[in-house]
Amino acid sequence: MKFKLLTTLLPRSIQVFLKGTLITLVAIASFFAADFALPQSAAAYPFWAQQNYETPREPTGRIVCANCHLAAKPVEIEVPQAVLPDTVFKAVVKIPYDTNVQQVVATGERGPLNVGAVLMLPEGFKIAPEDRIPEDLKEEVGPSYLFQTYAEDKENVILVGPLPGDQYQEIIFPVLSPDPSTNKAVNFGKYQLHLGGNRGRGQVYPTGEKSNNAMYNASVAGTITNISKSGDGSYEVTIQPADGGSVVDKIPAGPALIVSEGEDVAAGAALTENPNVGGFGQKDAEIVLQSPNRVKGLIAFIASVMLTQVLLVLKKKQVERVQAAEMTF
Repeated sequence: MKFKLLTTLLPRSIQVFLKGTLITLVAIASFFAADFALPQSAAAYPFWAQQNYETPREPTGRIVCANCHLAAKPVEIEVPQAVLPDTVFKAVVKIPYDTNVQQVVATGERGPLNVGAVLMLPEGFKIAPEDRIPEDLKEEVGPSYLFQTYAEDKENVILVGPLPGDQYQEIIFPVLSPDPSTNKAVNFGKYQLHLGGNRGRGQVYPTGEKSNNAMYNASVAGTITNISKSGDGSYEVTIQPADGGSVVDKIPAGPALIVSEGEDVAAGAALTENPNVGGFGQKDAEIVLQSPNRVKGLIAFIASVMLTQVLLVLKKKQVERVQAAEMTF
């Protein structure tokens, strides 16, 4: 109250300045509080995609995760051919890889791979509420907190990860289909789904810098005159070009060197191995939102055709019996 009373005595411009400063300080404090309270793994994908792209799928059809995860690996998705409105079905995403391999982690050591996925459902489709998921499907799906929406206004774009790869090479999404009778923006018909699946860390950060899970190359041509290793496992490779001087290429802990002192290298030549064992893949699928009335109409049509065929056969048999009776006379 005293602070409010004092500020009312100040000029309007100073009041606005103090108010803006206070809001900024509160926002900064909230940011750092959230940063320390949440696990640091949240700074990995898909956080960067959410922060840098309005939608994870570019107009070309390319999913933006491929901008940082450069190697191509396969992914699979299984969905029903058709679903009825306001029903829960499962979309099965498979992210296969060899569980015997290990990746370079942020510290430069080796560790197990993690996996993640982005599933872009048609408009109106979304992750089913927990009270709508059948008990048997809940056991297959696992914890519901695994799924998060890409943005508040994009319930149909679902993110998962990073998750332990040895446990989640198969991820089951419980999906609720929309009902056109209550959602006028949705119509019956065929729709596309878009999947992006990844295993392992990326090779490039959104800032354009390489991670330690990438191959490092010589920045200039010349002779390697010195290789020094730091206590954290990183290297400094000194290259002397033919025209004199020297250039130092820094390599973080993780990638193993494949060059030695005294060796001549060309510009762009590999200084390290490629430590990446993961990769990203994407796949499209189709699903039909089917009208119950159309299904009923189809069943009625098939039944009428079958009945007509039976009646024609019976009629033919009857004609044959009449003709046979006439011939006996």
